[in-house]
Amino acid sequence: MTERSASDSETEDHDQPLLRRKDTGDIQKAPACCSSRYGLAFLSCYGFFVAYALRVNLSVAMVDMLKNSSSVNNSSSVCPHHSIPVPRHNHTASVYDWNSETQGWILGSFFYGYIFTQIPGGYLARKYGAKWLFGIGILCTVIFTLLTPVAADLGAGYLIAVRVLEGIGEGVSYPAMHAMWASWAPPLERSRLLTISYTGAQLGTVVALPLSGQICFYLDWTYVFYIFGAVGLLWFVLWAYFVSDSPSSHKSISEEEKTYIMASLKNELSPTTDYIPWTSIFKSLPLWAIVVAHFSYNWTFYTLLTLLPTYMNDVLGFSIQQNGMLSALPYLGCWLLALLGGQLADLLREKYLISTVIVRKAFTLVGMLGPAIFLVTAGHTGCNYVLAIAFLTLSSSLGGISASGFNINHLDIAPSYAGILLGITNSFATIPGMVGPVIARSLTKSNTIPEWQTVFYISAAINVFGAVFFTIFGKGTVQPWAVQRIQIR
Repeated sequence: MTERSASDSETEDHDQPLLRRKDTGDIQKAPACCSSRYGLAFLSCYGFFVAYALRVNLSVAMVDMLKNSSSVNNSSSVCPHHSIPVPRHNHTASVYDWNSETQGWILGSFFYGYIFTQIPGGYLARKYGAKWLFGIGILCTVIFTLLTPVAADLGAGYLIAVRVLEGIGEGVSYPAMHAMWASWAPPLERSRLLTISYTGAQLGTVVALPLSGQICFYLDWTYVFYIFGAVGLLWFVLWAYFVSDSPSSHKSISEEEKTYIMASLKNELSPTTDYIPWTSIFKSLPLWAIVVAHFSYNWTFYTLLTLLPTYMNDVLGFSIQQNGMLSALPYLGCWLLALLGGQLADLLREKYLISTVIVRKAFTLVGMLGPAIFLVTAGHTGCNYVLAIAFLTLSSSLGGISASGFNINHLDIAPSYAGILLGITNSFATIPGMVGPVIARSLTKSNTIPEWQTVFYISAAINVFGAVFFTIFGKGTVQPWAVQRIQIR
C-alpha cells in the first residue's frame, strides 16, 4: 500500500489554476440569484457592517467627548476653521479632560483584545463550526458597545477595559468567516463572494462616520453607541435564524446548489478537522508573504480609521457634522472599488484564464502602492482641504483593490485551514491597530502639518515594503501540506 498527496499533480503554480478550471468547468453552475451562498454573503456583509460601525463610532464620538481645549496650536501650520457656525443643541452628556496620549490609548485599546482571539478563532471555527462563533463574537461586541457610556463616566481605565473586551469578541469574526467560506465559496466565485462579504466593513465605516456625526450633533455622543448597538442586536437575530455552517447542513438550500458547491470543493478540502499541520503552516513562505502584506496594509488602514476624524477636526478645521461625512468619503471609495475589483478578479481568472497568482499579485500591487502615493501627496496639500480630502479618498479607495489580492489569498493556498491562516495573519495585522494610533498621536502632539506628514510617510513606506514582499514570495495555488492525503491500494 502506497500513499501519495492528492495535490501531487496540482501544486505547480502555473498548472494548478488550469486544472481547477477544468474540474469546475464540468460541474453545472448553480444560479447566483436567490442562492444560499449569496444569501450568506449579504448576511455576513451586514455582520461586518455592524462590527465596523461599532469599531469606528468612537473615533467620531471622541471629538464630542472631550472638553474644549485652549491649548490647540494656532500657528500658521494649522488650518483655520472654515465651517459655518451652527447653533449647538443642548447636550447633557458628560465630557472628559483626556490628553492626546490618553486618547491614543483609548482608540487603540480595542486591538489589545482583538489580537488574542485571532488564532483561537480560526481553530475553534474549523473544529466546531463558524456560525455561532461569528454570531456570538459580534453579539459580545454589541453588548459592550451598549455599556460604553457607563464605562466612560467611570473613567478612562474602565473605557479602555470595555474596548479591550469588545476586541476580544470581535477578534473571532474574520477567522470564523474565512473558515465558513472554505465550505461555501466555489473557487471561481471566491473573489465575488468574499468581497461582498468583507466589504461590509467599509460600508459600516461609510455609514457610521457621518451618521455618528449627526447623532452627536442632534442628540449627544451616548446615542451613537445605543443606536448602533440596537442595529447589531437585529443582525444577530437574522444570523441565528438564516445561516448554517455548511451547504450540507443548510435547511433550505437547493439540491442543485449544494451539489455545485460541494463538487467544486471536493479536491481542496481536508476530510478531517483533527489534524492541523502546524509546523508546515509556520514554515510556509507564501503564508509569511500574506502576513507581511496584511500587516503593512493595516498600518495605514487602522491609522486612518482611528485618527482621520481627529485630523479633520484638529488640522483641516471641520465641524463635528462635516467631520463624519468627509471622513466617510475614503471608505465609500474603498467599498466601491473592492466590490468592482472582486468582479474583475474572478472575470480575469474564469474568462481570460489568467493564473490566480498573477491576479492576486497585481491586485495587491495596485491596492498598496496606489494608497502609499496618494497618502504622501495628501500630506503636502497644506490647508487646501479639497485636495487633501481628494487625495485621502483616492488613497483609501485604491486600497479596496487589495481585497482581491493578498486579503483572500489564504483560501488559494490552504482552503481547509483558511480560518487558522487568517487568524495568524490577522494577529500580526492587528499590531498596527494597537501601536499605530499611539505612535501617531505621540508624533502629532502639536497637530501641525509637518507632524502629520511624518505619520503619512511612515504609513506609505510600510505599505510599499509589504507590496514588494508579497509580489516576490506570494503564491496562488493550494500548498502540498494543505490537501488531504488519500490511500491508494
